[in-house]
Amino acid sequence: MLWSENKYTAEGDLLHMRVDSGVNESRAGVKIERKVLIRSFEIGVSGIADLVEIGLSGQIYPVEYKRGRPKAHQADKVQLCAQAICLEEMLNKEILEGALFYGKSRRREKVIFDPNLRELTKKTARELQDMLSKHITPPPVYSAKKCNACSLKQICQPLHPRGKDFIDSMLVKAVEGK
Repeated sequence: MLWSENKYTAEGDLLHMRVDSGVNESRAGVKIERKVLIRSFEIGVSGIADLVEIGLSGQIYPVEYKRGRPKAHQADKVQLCAQAICLEEMLNKEILEGALFYGKSRRREKVIFDPNLRELTKKTARELQDMLSKHITPPPVYSAKKCNACSLKQICQPLHPRGKDFIDSMLVKAVEGK
């Protein structure tokens, strides 16, 4: 795995320092679980939920931490909804909403897990599974603003003429467990 630190990754690390500590607590009748391992066999994903709040009556409320600001696209909401689907399957309990906490605004944005978001999340997971099974990577998309802010800009393989070959070989190794 390649990694390079820059201002933005450092800011993300600082934002996640407490939530990634794994230290759980209770506050105002809410149990707070940090760094929760999650998985769903139904949609074929697994990962770590930043924070899961458990209310007195057992309601589950996932919270995902993001360094920046809310975005025009749905990626953050899809990620959070995937976490909710994982938790629902693991706990056999319906989860209606969660929140995205954005470091720039220092505010939570409530996310309702409605049928449209759930279907988009499941569709995205299916497409990911299909790409993995076929050893396909999405084509690189160059964006001056995003690429110039990226900590991996100097070693970025998609910008390299043989980048797709490199990414494909790394994906094959990951899938084969090498």
